[in-house]
Amino acid sequence: MREFSSPIAGPDAARQAAFGRWLAGVAPRHDIDPAHIAPAVANGRSPHVWRVLGRHGSCIAIDAPPPRDIRPRIHAATLLREAGIDTPRVLGAETGQGFLLLEDFGGTDLDDALRAAPPAQAEAAMRQALATLVQFETRVAAAALPRCEPNRFAAELALFPACCVERRFGIRWNEAQQVAWRKVAAALTASALALPLVAVHADFAPRQLRVRPRDSIVLIGVLGGGDAYAGPIGLDLVTLLRDTACDGDEAQELDRAVRWWELARRAGLPVDADFGECWRALEWLGLMRDLTELGRVCREPQREGADPAATELPRLLGQAGKVALRYAPLKPLLRLLEPLSGARVESGFTF
Repeated sequence: MREFSSPIAGPDAARQAAFGRWLAGVAPRHDIDPAHIAPAVANGRSPHVWRVLGRHGSCIAIDAPPPRDIRPRIHAATLLREAGIDTPRVLGAETGQGFLLLEDFGGTDLDDALRAAPPAQAEAAMRQALATLVQFETRVAAAALPRCEPNRFAAELALFPACCVERRFGIRWNEAQQVAWRKVAAALTASALALPLVAVHADFAPRQLRVRPRDSIVLIGVLGGGDAYAGPIGLDLVTLLRDTACDGDEAQELDRAVRWWELARRAGLPVDADFGECWRALEWLGLMRDLTELGRVCREPQREGADPAATELPRLLGQAGKVALRYAPLKPLLRLLEPLSGARVESGFTF
């Protein structure tokens, strides 16, 4: 592992020094060595998350510069642990400066496990992830979290035309296209806001789930949660399904959604008794999320010559087109997607 002469690298020397002093101060209590520190995420996606080695293991050190606030993350960790969910313990925190030290759950996330394990073991890990999600939705009270802002989804969807259509592709919609977009965005937003509220982790993605084998069972550790809020039921599920490495297997995605729905019904969660309607709502949530992600990845700056959007665009555009094709109110979106994907979708189911 590469050794760092300083705990963090960046243009703010004063903050760098402050983080180093804080880490050196908490290190003796946890038997870690601040001199042995390296990025916890190899691809640079989380540049302020570090793994610090010690004699008996490692810890995760986080530098959350303003405007980030680590207090919601600490609150979420408390809620998760009270709900019986495996989540990293908070070992130290300086809330005023945004410094945090957490238990290290290792680097094997759910996607790693799904790719590496035999099919039966991989599916067992996914089922455990679905059960953990239902546990989160059941035992974490929505009232303990900030309520979803009415304009939240409209603001997120606005990233698609601004960052993807205009900035990435240089396309400016005419009036008719803008009207079509507004109708689709309004329909997606209305569908999401009509759903019952539950606790939403807001990033229940495979990269945030750690697979931790213990004896003959698999534990799913849940990271993050600082952005959790009370929002539409099913939103975390579509994040999990859409971001999981299943090679676009729609039948597998449907099967996993059915499993979640059955678990949710048994747990007393407010899901629709008709799975067909539940699936329709999930697909619309998934489309809303895909469009938002298209805007987000196109907004991200290139890092060291890498283009974050290059690999994500085909997948997200493909998923969005398939859903839009299946539902009559969403079909106008297809004409807006075609210039971006370069492929016309010719057939599919319509509801």
